[in-house]
Amino acid sequence: MADLEQARATIAVPDRVDSPFGELRFFDGVPTQDSITTIYDMLDLTRAIEVYLNTVPGASLVAMRRGFRSIGVDGNTVLGYTAPRANSRSFALTPNTETTYGTMFLDLRDGPLVVENPPNSLCVLDDFWFRYVADLGIAGPDRGAGGKYVLLPPGHDGPEPDGYVVLRPPTFTNWLVVRALGGVDDITRTRVYPLEKAADPPAMTYIDIAVHHFNTVHANDASFYEEIDTLVQEEPPEALDPERAGQCEAIGIVHGRPFAPDERMRGILEQGARLAAAASRALVYAPRDPAAHRYPGSNWLDLFPSGSYEFLRDHARLLDARVQFHYVATVITPAMAHAQVGAGSAYVYTAQAADGAWLDGGRSYRLHLSAGIPAKNFWSVDVYDTQTRSLLETDDPYPSVMSLDERVAVNPDGSADVWFGPTAPAGHEANWVQTVPGKSWFTILRLYGPLEGWFDKTWQPGEIEPTP
Repeated sequence: MADLEQARATIAVPDRVDSPFGELRFFDGVPTQDSITTIYDMLDLTRAIEVYLNTVPGASLVAMRRGFRSIGVDGNTVLGYTAPRANSRSFALTPNTETTYGTMFLDLRDGPLVVENPPNSLCVLDDFWFRYVADLGIAGPDRGAGGKYVLLPPGHDGPEPDGYVVLRPPTFTNWLVVRALGGVDDITRTRVYPLEKAADPPAMTYIDIAVHHFNTVHANDASFYEEIDTLVQEEPPEALDPERAGQCEAIGIVHGRPFAPDERMRGILEQGARLAAAASRALVYAPRDPAAHRYPGSNWLDLFPSGSYEFLRDHARLLDARVQFHYVATVITPAMAHAQVGAGSAYVYTAQAADGAWLDGGRSYRLHLSAGIPAKNFWSVDVYDTQTRSLLETDDPYPSVMSLDERVAVNPDGSADVWFGPTAPAGHEANWVQTVPGKSWFTILRLYGPLEGWFDKTWQPGEIEPTP
């Protein structure tokens, strides 16, 4: 009998329960009517936060497509490129300023599409929920020779065509990213056309997007959920896993139904988006997973703490790691999470100085890269705006220092110093990145062709030290 009484205490709810939403009241385990209203407000807010955090990848691509469409990069025959490189004119999540990009969204609603990628290229195809579909080029089946790939739409039940690498993405819309060693000339050799017109492909249009000002970053207010509704309405319901689809359904986002939140729900969605965006920024700039810190006691952070492009560890999806990556970066491919010695690229980032303080655009700093920088090809340091997660807007549209630049000074022992601040330190102008007083910033160190010292951690970048 005593055991049952003890059990009763653990399974019962008291008549009064404190909550962040006020006191919840119960009559012998049954909520009062006023508390029921409060409980559902609490549940809807919780679900709104969950939807935001768990669908950031999809919202990112919806916003990116909208931004591209605003400057004419729309349709299956239009590819945008950055000449000569990405710059700070537009809002885009952490592009590098070192390589030339080609990019376009592919729409499979009218049937299979053929993609011909150029030789010596690094290309990635992600679906509209920002999940990896395939590598094309050097990391893909054509091994850099250039290939012909056919994308079959969801539900396609016809025979697979001969002479192509066949891909079956789960969404109708897919994002193609092209990087070619030959720059713009090679990128504009990319061809996309309907399979049914393979004998006489239509001409492609190529647009330099680097000259335009536009936004590709998703919202941080209630309109975020409209971005997700756009995706849910366009794509097959089975393209999204039931768990996330159920979270969306709980706040009124359902395939085939209008998304029409009432005034109460709009207020909850506004609050949910703001709170989830706040959480996202904590996850990006101060992740609590110890594995996100690349070196013990260091402020340098890793975007793939589990080493998995699917954010998996021990049979669990690392939800915080997925937000950490997608809130600040784009492109998902195994090659990003599993760089190999001498191939691909490796990244670390930080928003903190050596003393742990956030980097301040009104102060000056120095980053020391010790001798033996483990980059077979080259290294770079880019600076970004902590608000927009885009390249920092300064007098220089390319806020970076990279070893390919002949002006960049290297110390006699092979080490290098990078300087940051609102004004250039005398004698170090070529190794300086301008910052903006009143604004914070963060930086990404990229190693192209990382070498053994990167993987065994015998080399590590210095911390960012304040200077007088």
